[in-house]
Amino acid sequence: MRPLRTLAVSVVAILALTIPSAAFGRALIIGGSTSVLPLAQKLAAAYHKATHQPTPKVTGGQSDIGISGVAEGRFDIGDSSRDPIEGVDPHGLTFVRIARDGVCVVTNKANPIANMSTSTVEEIFTGQKRDWSEVPGAKVSGPIEVFDRDGASGTQDAFQHIFLEENRKITSSATAKTSNGLEQQVVGIKKGAIGFVSFAYAAGLNPVGYNGVACNLRNARSGQYLGVRNFWMATKGNPKGATLKFLKWVTSGKKAVNNIINTQWISVY
Repeated sequence: MRPLRTLAVSVVAILALTIPSAAFGRALIIGGSTSVLPLAQKLAAAYHKATHQPTPKVTGGQSDIGISGVAEGRFDIGDSSRDPIEGVDPHGLTFVRIARDGVCVVTNKANPIANMSTSTVEEIFTGQKRDWSEVPGAKVSGPIEVFDRDGASGTQDAFQHIFLEENRKITSSATAKTSNGLEQQVVGIKKGAIGFVSFAYAAGLNPVGYNGVACNLRNARSGQYLGVRNFWMATKGNPKGATLKFLKWVTSGKKAVNNIINTQWISVY
């Protein structure tokens, strides 16, 4: 049985702490999820412009890298696109939810399938369907090339929980990619490919509707599209100093912040 996930940490009490002015001076180091990366980069640049604090240095990787990196002190903030997992994540981390994001099943532009049902997605990704001739609405023929993400990926975790039953696993014949960008690239090249990516990486691909609902930001925001997950920023212990100030700004609900988030994601404040 999969370990129980923790509930979202109350941000209000954490962000009410006093910010020591002496804590400012160096740029924050933020790393982790490639799904969160584009948003974190935009927020970092806007934060510098709004506050004149040093621009946080943001790098990609994977959700598990973000979580382990902040636990080990390599990052001030670890980005994660999967929910916290009790008993799996290192002890003593604080997770702050910053936004929501959509995950799309994607195909090559030459294979613009409009919609897939739950059963079709499961049959393709678990290897029961192996040829596009078996898939309703397919515009290409030949073998289905399934692309996955590796086990450190928050997007893979989200896909497993949203699109597949808990006891069903992606076929071992799938090719795992280490980032959203690499998944986007390979599906964009191979006509017979299928994979899944975060909203921000669907450009140049065909986002497939799910159970009759198009995979787009409007439907995700309204709640009609169900392929939605949380974005988190994690800290070692309660955030303080420059880290606290940055997270307080990100979760402030200010118009400037929400305008950035709502370009490709869903604001939660």
